[in-house]
Amino acid sequence: MNEEKTFRVEKVDGVETPPRARVDESATEKLERKKDYLEGFLSQMPQTEDPVAPGGALYESVVAALREIFDPEIPVNIYDLGLIYGVDVSPDAQVTITMTLTTPHCPVAESMPAEVELRASSVPGVRDAEVNLVWDPPWDPSKMSDEARLELGML
Repeated sequence: MNEEKTFRVEKVDGVETPPRARVDESATEKLERKKDYLEGFLSQMPQTEDPVAPGGALYESVVAALREIFDPEIPVNIYDLGLIYGVDVSPDAQVTITMTLTTPHCPVAESMPAEVELRASSVPGVRDAEVNLVWDPPWDPSKMSDEARLELGML
């Protein structure tokens, strides 16, 4: 099972150095090329064809309006608090918001859905808004965004 391997060794007097790659551009031209590339790349924003889809202009405007409504007992907006379960914008700009409250006995249980509906319907481009108040699944602190947890000292 022992096999002997034989190696042949040859003496070499010298090895020719391979030519180096060269680019005929100055440091300024190279910097300009990089700058142009980065400017174009960094200035690109994700493009959405549908303004009513998540990431679209109308959808994001509705979410921004919801982020302006604060829970009266907790100093965090209702969107980051996790009270908004869904925002649906139809192609004809009808907005349907599914939301909950922290508890069924919340002091603003009667007024909060009306305020959400009013704020959403006041967004330019929204034809009409409707709020569906649901209790299932019940709200719990795990539904809060990281920003809300940080604001409340829970992170």
